[in-house]
Amino acid sequence: MSTARTSPRSYASYVKDMRRYFYGKELRRPGDITVLTKEGDAAVVEAIRFLESVKPLPALRLSQGMSQGARDYVEVQGRSGTVGHGSKEGSQPWERISRYGTWKKMVGENIAYGHSRARDVVTFLIIDDGVPGRGHRQNIFNPNFHVVGAAWGPHAIYGTMCVIIFAGEYLEKKERN
Repeated sequence: MSTARTSPRSYASYVKDMRRYFYGKELRRPGDITVLTKEGDAAVVEAIRFLESVKPLPALRLSQGMSQGARDYVEVQGRSGTVGHGSKEGSQPWERISRYGTWKKMVGENIAYGHSRARDVVTFLIIDDGVPGRGHRQNIFNPNFHVVGAAWGPHAIYGTMCVIIFAGEYLEKKERN
């Protein structure tokens, strides 16, 4: 994600490489299962144009507390096989990271399912196939986000999941004392 933010034009090369595996709405990469997308190549082309035109941003600072909040959600949702941003027990992203520190300004969350490679998680969130408004892409390239936490783990239905939580500012519990 840091490469995408700090060097979006360079990151566009990964997305361009993926484009050659699209056949209509099917993504057929060697060694992977075929994925049926909603928009097909059109979303990929749009993502490439975006990456080639967006201004670079600073890298995000990785937070242990926010990563633990993301890990908590991977464990709950991964076991149950549910999807989405609100958990079975009712917690929201800002509540999960508040257990381990204090966030300020704003919070956002991206969740990806079924990817086994970190680059695929980021690339598919940037492409944001089928997502009106490209909200996941907007989180990654939001200049008001400066801190991030992430966790990856098993998911009962999709095999894997990755939770990424963003914040404007974040103070770890140890920093507050």
